[in-house]
Amino acid sequence: MTSDVATVQADATFRDIVAMLEKRRISGLPVIDGGRRVLGVVSESDLLVKEAAEPLPGESPYAEHQAVWRGRRHRLENARARGGTAGEIMSTPAVTIAAGATIIEAARLLTRHGVNRLPVVDADGRLAGIVSRADLLRVFTKPDEVIRRQVIEEVIQRSLWQDPGKVEVEVRDGVVTLRGQLDVSSNVTLATQLTEAIDSVVAVHNELTFEHDDIKHKIDPQSLRHRDR
Repeated sequence: MTSDVATVQADATFRDIVAMLEKRRISGLPVIDGGRRVLGVVSESDLLVKEAAEPLPGESPYAEHQAVWRGRRHRLENARARGGTAGEIMSTPAVTIAAGATIIEAARLLTRHGVNRLPVVDADGRLAGIVSRADLLRVFTKPDEVIRRQVIEEVIQRSLWQDPGKVEVEVRDGVVTLRGQLDVSSNVTLATQLTEAIDSVVAVHNELTFEHDDIKHKIDPQSLRHRDR
């Protein structure tokens, strides 16, 4: 994330917002209160909505008839466009993400809500930084050899306690292929999950096998309750 975040207060004027966007060469910024809690986000699209606002009733001879056909959401958007301060123009509630969230969670949140940036908040809900689509894409430029080394050291050795000589890790354009044999079946599943969590990993092809199936032979507590009846 970017920790040096450009922000505005809710009472910032339209011109204040435009000036800040131009000064920092950004397309949007969080609106915060005195405690640095995020109230909303104001972006270039919000400003353009204001500029394209429809005439107020009375400005057009057809305004009264148009108002009848205008949907509630449309009327609310038009009212927001009439605002003159950040608090009136901003999109709210803001889509935020916790500082401890993963890159994958951030990417999914951006995609789900169709936004370009996420204010990052700490445990108390205060603004800690901001992460953009460009920030997330930069993560995927990590060299394949660096990813491979991470998988071997962090997943195979440190997390699964496996002999790295028994596992072949191949990385091509961020796609990781795992081959070889692990001790138990549950570690095969865990190997995929842990590898997917590494920054810059695009996908995981798991071709691992196992010596013992510790999942199939695990005792189901529900079956024991039925047997005791």
